[in-house]
Amino acid sequence: MNENKELILLIEDEPQMRRFLRITLQTQGYRLVESETGSDGLLQAAARNPDVVLLDLRLPGVSGIEMLMTMREFVPGVEIILLTGHLDLAQRIQGMRLDAFEYIMKPIEIADLINKIKKAGKHRDRT
Repeated sequence: MNENKELILLIEDEPQMRRFLRITLQTQGYRLVESETGSDGLLQAAARNPDVVLLDLRLPGVSGIEMLMTMREFVPGVEIILLTGHLDLAQRIQGMRLDAFEYIMKPIEIADLINKIKKAGKHRDRT
C-alpha cells in the first residue's frame, strides 16, 4: 500500500456505502478515516487534518450543507467532495457556492471518484 496518498475522511451514515468505499479506497492505496455522523466527522477532520473529505449530503441530525459550512469555518483548506443519492439542483448550487470541490451522484462510479480525489489532492497542494 502506498502511504504517500491522500488521507481521506469519509463521512457517510450508510454502513454498506461506507464499507464499499473503505474497501475501494484502501485497495487504491488511500489512507482512510471513517465517520458515520456529522459531529464525529467534524472532530475527525479537526484532529486528523485530511486532504479530502467525502461528505454525504444526507446525514442524521445535520444536513451536508450545514456540515460543509462548518468544515469551511473550522477546517479551512480541506477539499470537500459531496456525495448524494438524491438529485437536488438547489443543494448542488448551494454546495458549489460554499466551495465544495466536486459533487458526485450515487451510485458512485469508482473511476470518476478516484479521478476527482486525485484532482482534489492536487488542488489542495497548490493552495
